[in-house]
Amino acid sequence: MPESPQSHSLSPDNLKDLLTEVRSLDSRMSAHSRVRSLLQAVLTIGSDLDLATVLRRLTEAAATLTGARYAGLGVVDDEGDFSEFIPVGLDKEQAARIHRFPHGRGVLRVPLNERAPLRLSDLSEHPEFEGFPEGHPHMSSFLGVPIQVRNEVFGNLYLTDKVVGGEFDEEDEAMVTALATAAGVAIENARLYEEARLRERWLAASTEVTTRLLSGAGTTDVLAHMAEQARDIGGADTAVIMLPDPHARGHLFAEIADGPVAKEILGTAVAIHDSVCGWVYETGEAKGIPDLEQASCPMLSHHGYGPGLVVPLGTPGNTRGVLLLGKLSDRPPFTSTIRKMLHGFSVQAAVALELAEARHDTERLAVLEERDRIAKDLHDVVIQRLFASAMTLMSTMRLVTSSEAEERVQRTIDELDGTIREIRSTIFDLQNPPSRMDSSLRERILRLAENTAHSLGCHPGVSLDGPIDASVPDEIGEQLLAVLGEGLTNVARHAKATEVHVSVTVEETSTTGRPTTLTLTVTDNGVGLPEEGRRSGLRNLEQRAQALGGGFTARRQDGGGTVLVWRVPVSQAPPANDF
Repeated sequence: MPESPQSHSLSPDNLKDLLTEVRSLDSRMSAHSRVRSLLQAVLTIGSDLDLATVLRRLTEAAATLTGARYAGLGVVDDEGDFSEFIPVGLDKEQAARIHRFPHGRGVLRVPLNERAPLRLSDLSEHPEFEGFPEGHPHMSSFLGVPIQVRNEVFGNLYLTDKVVGGEFDEEDEAMVTALATAAGVAIENARLYEEARLRERWLAASTEVTTRLLSGAGTTDVLAHMAEQARDIGGADTAVIMLPDPHARGHLFAEIADGPVAKEILGTAVAIHDSVCGWVYETGEAKGIPDLEQASCPMLSHHGYGPGLVVPLGTPGNTRGVLLLGKLSDRPPFTSTIRKMLHGFSVQAAVALELAEARHDTERLAVLEERDRIAKDLHDVVIQRLFASAMTLMSTMRLVTSSEAEERVQRTIDELDGTIREIRSTIFDLQNPPSRMDSSLRERILRLAENTAHSLGCHPGVSLDGPIDASVPDEIGEQLLAVLGEGLTNVARHAKATEVHVSVTVEETSTTGRPTTLTLTVTDNGVGLPEEGRRSGLRNLEQRAQALGGGFTARRQDGGGTVLVWRVPVSQAPPANDF
């Protein structure tokens, strides 16, 4: 029979060597697998140019590579605090229970200050540990690694509590450090791409503002568009444009607002001397605000707003107002990039506003020059011809033998005289445009007379003569309108008239040519003044005249009806010589 093969058995030493070799192979395979995971994570992170996506993928990749239960990435602002914190490993309920996410202080600031990884077996035993925020889950083991971009710390990457238990080891630290180093390039690319997109949007918004202004759009509409663009591109919840009021010195007022609380804050005033908005207005420098409640800005802080940004509209020494942006309190502050770009946008918009105003002034000057030319033509040509025609007719009167023809010639002369007075009044209007922003006194007189037509039952005739807009002060003008309104009301109530005529005249002295007296005459063909009865309305008109140093009369007409005459002085002292 053939000999059976000899059986072999493993000795204890051989078994030990085999187990060691298996462990070594498993370790090499595990390390190889982690390296592959690291490379895959780097590729995944760098495959997107959206900064928020890059940061989220980086945080998730770090947690996966180290087997961490929780991970977080804090983005550092200019002050060294967290402008944004990205958590990983928390479900919605856990995140909702946390009162606030970390600000980057205490032990979380150590990797930032030392620019080196920090590995701890128990987070709470570190001397700079300040405790967990309210609602924050308890964490033990800890690994913190700074993320640097061109020798600048962009943020800190934090990992806590391994899923399988135990502490983070040197290999975990090496993996996360390598991941952070590789991610720095992707973050820098994403930042540059984001800044380029923002700059493109700001430039487009600036061009739109300039185009609207120079094409003749209203300043208010352009400022409203500017606030809308600033809120949208700047990532704010509300934007407010605050401007000074020349009649209320020392304050800025919310003239334009865009956002959910715009209606509530319009017209709100902020003192210049003790507010951040006032400081920006006076210095012409932009300023970020971590908390609007500490910046004397109740218009937004009372509505739950926290981070703010204030930029001047204009340049230092030539600031027209300020633009205030606000975010809700649970949102991160504005970045330095947004602040710089928004400042440039506001300066360019302010320059465009100045150009638009200069263009408006130029157009207004051209109109005034044209008015002056027309006034001169009316005075030098038209009035002279009318005056010559009237003189010719007057010299012809002695040649007329028929009484009817004489009456017609005289009526024509009177009409020419009235036409000359009306043209002279128009010349005064052209050479002295009204200073009021709403309307001239002439227009207000005509509007008041027209508005009483329904109650009178007829359209009153109106005659205006003299430099009414140029010589009647605002106070006397308001009294004139009040007297005219009361006089027409009395006619409508009591006169039963079918014809009403209003005459307003400013008389001038023949020696100085300066206006001296304003006369209002209201004539009707009604039943006339009663012999007895209440005259409280007429006494009121008389008191108004006496308060201005003038007088008032009311009398019956011979042919029926009433004549009211209200006369007050408007003479002004001649200007003093500057010698």
